Amino acid sequence: MKLVRYGQPGQEKPGLIDAQGALRDLSGVVADIDTAAIAPAMLARLAKLDPAGLPRVDGAVRYGCPVNGVGKIVCVGLNYADHAAESGLPVPAEPVLFLKPSSSLSGPNDSVIIPRGSVKTDWEVELGVVIGKKASYVEESEAMDYVAGYTVVNDVSEREYQIERGGQWDKGKGCDTFAPVGPWLVTRDEIADPQNLDMWLDVNGHRFQNGSTRTMVFGVKTLVSYISRFMSLMPGDIISTGTPPGVGLGQKPPVYLKAGDEMRLGIAGLGEQRQALQAWVRAE
Repeated sequence: MKLVRYGQPGQEKPGLIDAQGALRDLSGVVADIDTAAIAPAMLARLAKLDPAGLPRVDGAVRYGCPVNGVGKIVCVGLNYADHAAESGLPVPAEPVLFLKPSSSLSGPNDSVIIPRGSVKTDWEVELGVVIGKKASYVEESEAMDYVAGYTVVNDVSEREYQIERGGQWDKGKGCDTFAPVGPWLVTRDEIADPQNLDMWLDVNGHRFQNGSTRTMVFGVKTLVSYISRFMSLMPGDIISTGTPPGVGLGQKPPVYLKAGDEMRLGIAGLGEQRQALQAWVRAE
């Protein structure tokens, strides 16, 4: 299934995308695509529905983050060997972890706001893994049982804040709008092999990233098991699994985002995102 949340911010409704690509309303079945809806038993119930019996939603709609109630976004740094090389850093012996706050979440096609004073805002297309049930000290052989599905994440990053401002990476990763997620939550059964998905990202029509999850250093099963040793993964949590090479920091010379730019990105089977870049302005 491809599960979605559609509508204006704060007013999203639950839906699914049928086999013909049409949006169907799920409001009569579940209140939201939230932590209850992505529990294994409820996903099994939803899978038995006939989409043709659900109301069709026509016309243009806004998609929100496909899961409501994301508690945390656990990100994996330098998880592609060639990205580590372009960053001038060694391939890690163990996964490098950092967190993005839930306040950074936005819809897949919402505008990305360049932070006040930023000159090094960057892009990162990543496979997102959505947790469906509590995972603590999970064995790698059982790790996939805890995965509800997959989605696209743009791990937007401010490199000056991340690298040059002292401390950990989080301050360059957690700005508002720095975690566009979606458009869909694609349930685990639809993705035969999460380690064989092509992924790409364009800025202003130029392809900067063109990679595949095949080149991950640590795969999905390893990451779910590893992270669960250090913190409980809760339903709705997202693991953002790292990015292939081609980020702005790695260009020679580096290329960074500015107001008026447009990012387009996608992962095979998981849909596409499109974001316009806007300058920060003080809220009234």
